[in-house]
Amino acid sequence: MRTYHLETPGSVDGIVPRDTPDGPPTPGPRDILVRIHAVSLNKRDLLILDGSYPLKAAPDVIPVSDGAGEVVAVGEEVTRFGVGDRVTSTYFPRWLDGRITPALIDQPGATLPGMLAEYVRLDENAAVRVPDHLTWEEAACLPCAGVTAWNAVTGAEAVLPGETVLTLGTGALALFAVQFAKTLGAQVIATTSSEAKAARLKGLGADHVLNYVENPAWAASVRELTGGRGADLVVETGGPDTIEQSVRATALYGRIALIAANSPHKDRLEITTDALASSLVTLRRLFVGSRAHFERMNRAISLHGLRPVVDRVFAYDDVRDVHAAYRYYATGAAFGKVVIRVTSAL
Repeated sequence: MRTYHLETPGSVDGIVPRDTPDGPPTPGPRDILVRIHAVSLNKRDLLILDGSYPLKAAPDVIPVSDGAGEVVAVGEEVTRFGVGDRVTSTYFPRWLDGRITPALIDQPGATLPGMLAEYVRLDENAAVRVPDHLTWEEAACLPCAGVTAWNAVTGAEAVLPGETVLTLGTGALALFAVQFAKTLGAQVIATTSSEAKAARLKGLGADHVLNYVENPAWAASVRELTGGRGADLVVETGGPDTIEQSVRATALYGRIALIAANSPHKDRLEITTDALASSLVTLRRLFVGSRAHFERMNRAISLHGLRPVVDRVFAYDDVRDVHAAYRYYATGAAFGKVVIRVTSAL
């Protein structure tokens, strides 16, 4: 069995392969053994790599939080899954429902072994079933970006039909938010940097797309498109770089789902008093979601036949391909998810 480990943080070259002659681990009484078919990368994987992630990674950890695969063995006390079930990992294995607490913050690929392996052993409570219509590559995109976007549009105060949702950029999370908002009956305004990406956003369902390069003060355009009202919800993925415009773009009693709070350009969120003067906006910080969020999202994905947007798929067996996946993802050029297809045999 081949696994990858973050042996030396700081560079993708510190991710190294290892072969385990004894083969896959044996599941405990309440464990499932999953043959991984695909994993996907998230921004947190880059932050863990360079040591800037808030949660300190375990030494020599197996990287990556998001993976999908087939159950090939189960412990004698397992009741949630059987051999042959298609599953994905959950981002917070111990956060099943309700509010998160400090006792529930452990994550695969950080404090726990991750998914960049041919086989992983999971507690049965740390997995959910995959929607039947999704490929392995698509299913691997769900645990972080998908659940976070779902929590943004349905958590706390859910989006209502006829409301306006503003999304920022073409990262995977923003694309999920476009799709979910449209299924809820919302108008979607999106921002991007190019006409080519604008066309693809409209293909996903965005009603209006604003070019933030040509129009850096895009909040005014959001208000124009909404008859002066502003967006009911902003899915804020730009953090310090965009928060001022997001506040200015938000309706009087609108809300902002703050996903990103860091930036390579700024070390703090700055909102002018002028932007806040005429606003009663609610800002909600969120971080992914619980297993209950995940399962509700999967029901919606199945009902509407939604598919995650996969930008590019890399190979697993050669460490150079794994490194290339990380490097490509780090460029920020992807429209959607960057996936590594895992191949293995029993």
